[in-house]
Amino acid sequence: MLTAAVSAAAQTDQQVAQIKTSNISTTPAVTTPVSLPGVTTMNRVGVQTAQPISLTLDDAIRRALENNNDIEFSRTSVRIGETSIRSQLGIFDPVFTVNPNYTRNSSTGSAATNDFRVNGNMTKFIRPGGGNYQVFFNNQRTENQFAQAQVTSGSVASVGSSAVYSSSLGISYTQPLARNFNIDSKRQQLKIAKKRLEQNDSDFRLQAIRTISSVQSAYWDLVFALRNQQNVSANVNLARENLRQIEAKIDAGAAAPLERASVETELASREGDLLSATQQVSVAENQLKQLLLKDTTAPEWTQTFMPTDKPVFSVDSANLDTAMKDAMDNRFELKRLKLQNEINDIDIRYFKNQTRPQIDLNTTFSLDGFSRGNISSASTFVNQFNGNEEILRTNLNTLLPPGSQIPNPLIAIPGAPSYFVGGFGRSMSNMFRTDAPNYSIGVTISFPFRNRTAKANLDAARITGEQIAAQTRGQEQSVIVEVRNAVQAVETTRQRVLTARRARESAETLLDGERKLYDAGRSTTFILFQRENSLANARNAEIRAETDYNKALSDLQRATATSLRANNITLASPLDIK
Repeated sequence: MLTAAVSAAAQTDQQVAQIKTSNISTTPAVTTPVSLPGVTTMNRVGVQTAQPISLTLDDAIRRALENNNDIEFSRTSVRIGETSIRSQLGIFDPVFTVNPNYTRNSSTGSAATNDFRVNGNMTKFIRPGGGNYQVFFNNQRTENQFAQAQVTSGSVASVGSSAVYSSSLGISYTQPLARNFNIDSKRQQLKIAKKRLEQNDSDFRLQAIRTISSVQSAYWDLVFALRNQQNVSANVNLARENLRQIEAKIDAGAAAPLERASVETELASREGDLLSATQQVSVAENQLKQLLLKDTTAPEWTQTFMPTDKPVFSVDSANLDTAMKDAMDNRFELKRLKLQNEINDIDIRYFKNQTRPQIDLNTTFSLDGFSRGNISSASTFVNQFNGNEEILRTNLNTLLPPGSQIPNPLIAIPGAPSYFVGGFGRSMSNMFRTDAPNYSIGVTISFPFRNRTAKANLDAARITGEQIAAQTRGQEQSVIVEVRNAVQAVETTRQRVLTARRARESAETLLDGERKLYDAGRSTTFILFQRENSLANARNAEIRAETDYNKALSDLQRATATSLRANNITLASPLDIK
């Protein structure tokens, strides 16, 4: 089974290989969840915020690779592919067959015969050359009188009911010489199953990369949501401080009571923004949990995640040429199409082979032994004339003078050879006599006229090859477009971070100056709120730019298929099944 081993990744490994890790600056990490006693509706439903779970990006990726259901589906597909190969290899396993059989035959007016057979053989297909052999060992005991007569070359009456024993040990081999020699259907399916396993492995790694990219995106979305919540919370605190100050001025008679309404309106607006920011935190956290948790009963659903990694930033630009090379070398979609083309090449080889005539060499070598029971090896003497012949001789002799009468001499009939007398033991020992070996060799030739089926299948496979080539070119174009867009996104977000930082610094300067003017009575609450909101928006834009930059880096890793390498992740390869 494929397993994912995730090692601890360095912070700079979150960038693609093309971007140098020098000149990296970081922003403060998220600290604790926001909790304002004045806003009672900020409570998150079904989630305990008291003890958040600290979560690094590496830990999030590790959890996803272990628990994500899409990953598990792809992993099981690889396991199914492995079992498919073992199933195809089972065709080449030896098959042992034994067939014991007892038969009793009887008919009116004749004695019953009892036959017993035990036949065993082992058959095996051979991968090189496509041949097959069968080793057989057959034993038979029969009381069939015709079979006895055939063996002994005697009359049926003379052999009686003695049993005949026969044994045979041998091997037969069939070797294709044309069709099915280089490749046959069994080897074709085995080769295809191995390529399918590699495709399943590519699909698994592709799904792992997609999952990593999704986790990275969800992680940085949660970082943004939490930091945005903190930013909005700080803005709410500013409004509350402004309310406290304006109430003090009203009490001192330095401000009109109408100023309180203006500040309270702004405070309510900012508290509404805080509620929306809290909702955004819940949505982002649930999205991340969906990727990390295996089932709906996991206890982490009732806990909060606190990301601890800081967004990274580099002033260096991504290298388009390097990214294009990585993508063309590593993209698993292209590897899958390459494997599909190799599968089609296997089909072409097979169907081309099927256009040949079938010429099979058939050979058999066996050792055969026979024996008979209940017979004697001693010679017997019988009269030359018996039955009607003896009656005819006697009648003729009555007509002939004594000197011319026909004699009826005794004829000696030799007994059976000693090596021929016995049961199964004797028949099996006779298999190894010098006159026992038998062998045969022959050729079977078969060919269909016109052979349209094989030719049509070959043409279809060649057309499929053209389809795969066109599909590969289209996929390569899609990869190029994705890489170009990803590199452009990294460059754009890099520039956004720089401009957002300048905007935030300018907003801080403006707010400091505006607050001094407000404290000196030379500005209004309305303008001060504008400056505060401008700073909050600038900080939010900076946070968004930084997290978008990290998301762009992860998307570039996905587009170049370097997510595994960039995050120090090693995936085990499929079993090398021979």
